[in-house]
Amino acid sequence: MRVLVVGSGAREHALCWSLAASPLVKTVFCAPGNAGIARDAELVPIAADAVDELVVYTRSERIDLVVVGPERPLVLGLVDRLADAGIRAIGPTAAAARLEGSKAFTKALCARHGIPTAAFRVFEASERAAARTHVVAQPMPVVVKADGLAAGKGVTVAATVEEALAAVDAAFDGAFGEAGARIVIEEFLEGVEASLFALCDGQDALVLGTAQDHKRAFDGDRGPNTGGMGACSPAPPLTPALVERAMAEIVRPTLAAMASEGAPFRGILYAGLMIGRTGPRLVEYNVRMGDPECQVVLPRLMSDLGQLLLGAADGVLRRMSARFYPRHTLGVVLATRGYPGPVERGSELRGLEAAEACEDVLLFHAATRREGGRWVADGGRVLTVVGSGASLAEARARAYAAVDKIDWPEGFCRRDIGARALDASADRSGNG
Repeated sequence: MRVLVVGSGAREHALCWSLAASPLVKTVFCAPGNAGIARDAELVPIAADAVDELVVYTRSERIDLVVVGPERPLVLGLVDRLADAGIRAIGPTAAAARLEGSKAFTKALCARHGIPTAAFRVFEASERAAARTHVVAQPMPVVVKADGLAAGKGVTVAATVEEALAAVDAAFDGAFGEAGARIVIEEFLEGVEASLFALCDGQDALVLGTAQDHKRAFDGDRGPNTGGMGACSPAPPLTPALVERAMAEIVRPTLAAMASEGAPFRGILYAGLMIGRTGPRLVEYNVRMGDPECQVVLPRLMSDLGQLLLGAADGVLRRMSARFYPRHTLGVVLATRGYPGPVERGSELRGLEAAEACEDVLLFHAATRREGGRWVADGGRVLTVVGSGASLAEARARAYAAVDKIDWPEGFCRRDIGARALDASADRSGNG
């Protein structure tokens, strides 16, 4: 089987790494990929959102399966176009991708079908005054979200009315482009946040794993929201009983709801959950693997990823199962200083080989390139360093031991990834 992975980050590196190990997969291609991914896949110089070019390429190169990593090509309808060309793909159609592309759509779906989530109101840009009035009437904290895709940065958990009003104005003033032309203002959920990943074929779903991530840029969950600064798997709050409850009350009802409304969901459904006193509630959906969650979930997967994805594409998941290594994984993201704001590219990373030589450690590249035999940074989030161990503490120690082998003064990372999972007193977070 010839497989094309679409995307260029550490998530796509993890997908390529896992698929390259599948006996069913003859060749892995990645469009556009990065220098690190080139060790596990053949790079294709086509942008992830260049839908027309990707369709032409898959037909000309006789690609058997396309695995779409990021959300943008899904929302743009890449899977629809591939289906029209007779090419199998892992990912939802544009209609089903609205589960991530529009938070207002997902909230309305939950309301129609009784799926547990936070209370909410939706406001258009023309309703700024009404949105501000609504905020003033809410108990604090309150959550303000851009409706559309904002690269993980369109959410504000406002502790005060002033912060909430500023978030409303920022969205309507264009801080998130078109994504903020509509906003969702919702109830703050008390509890512990965790993520559940399910592989879906339109009717049935298999659990692919769970994870707990760290979105804030700096230690102690301070600083701006980012695409993610680290994660661990399995997610400590999600016991097997809670996973099954989330599947029964949230994921499977969502699949049934989407099918009943004419947009069956096929692909990887990422449920952001808040685990509170009354059980799990949905924070929001993503319609692909998370980043950096993918980098810690896939190394725990014992089953053949290629076989599972083929089963989802062919609609036979009910006859399949997923098995996992009884291990813990923890990933630390290394980013260029200044992230999530503007960053300078081209600084050299030294010591990657020494880090990768550490016991039970993997390096997944997000934004690197080779320049004169050197590894250099080529973006904001640059690497995810993943440690594995019999316990979360062991996985964490191995990940940070490898991080300490990397010499990169222009970069930074959080030093407390996994700390809240190891600290029983850390039992409260916000639905961001």
